[in-house]
Amino acid sequence: MMKSGVIVKEGFVFMDETHFTVSKTSLFYAGDGYTAYDCRGELIFRVDSYGPDARETGELVLMDASGKCLLTVRRKRPSLHHRWEGFIGERIDGQKPIFSVRRSSIIGRFSVTVELYTNTGEEYQIEGSFANRHCTIFNAEKEIVAEIRRKVDASTNVVLGKDVFLISLKPGFDGAFGMGLVLVLDQLNGDDLADENPTNEDVPFSS
Repeated sequence: MMKSGVIVKEGFVFMDETHFTVSKTSLFYAGDGYTAYDCRGELIFRVDSYGPDARETGELVLMDASGKCLLTVRRKRPSLHHRWEGFIGERIDGQKPIFSVRRSSIIGRFSVTVELYTNTGEEYQIEGSFANRHCTIFNAEKEIVAEIRRKVDASTNVVLGKDVFLISLKPGFDGAFGMGLVLVLDQLNGDDLADENPTNEDVPFSS
């Protein structure tokens, strides 16, 4: 088991490998966004008001099932490197971020670096294609701590559309932090950047 550490909230750090089914709803209507469910079908996370207005503000809020704000991710401006920052709870003016996310400037390669401010020197690297729902999150020791994959319908063995996917969390990785990274990845990459000719086929997770 890798070293565990609470980044957002202790209740979302699991001792066993955990899979969440994430559903992305329409971006064209206010109140839509993301929902994440566990293997029993219970709602774990949600993101509301994820329409065009939210994109303009550059700020998204991750909530638990009861609607309590867990994490706010916010685009840092001005920024030349697509940088986002994460704040515990509902962000207030003057509050210091707990992490930052920046996209690599390497042409032809999608790579994201996540720096934790609460633990100086601790970083995560995200590689892959979020548009194709094929991403891997590594810690500083190059251990895989989370993966994002296409979801397979267990009854039909059919790969579902990109609006329903899985995030798999290794033991000890903060699930709320992982979902916060999903929100940032969606903003950084966007479905319009999808590679319509995927070359890295894999076997998607089933739940």
